[in-house]
Amino acid sequence: MSHDLTLAQKAAWSLARTLMAPVVLFQVDDEFGVLPADELDGADVDILFEYDPYSGGRSVH
Repeated sequence: MSHDLTLAQKAAWSLARTLMAPVVLFQVDDEFGVLPADELDGADVDILFEYDPYSGGRSVH
């Protein structure tokens, strides 16, 4: 988890390109986290961005 949105965004894009799988950047309280999209089943988090290694990143909101 990170308090820096820019750092979390860079980590999310890097992880998506490494795994070649969709990754989500989410927020819990005042921290940001990154997980592969398929591992977020039912978690109570606010998803901010989705990163797809084939089409780039996009804001969810």
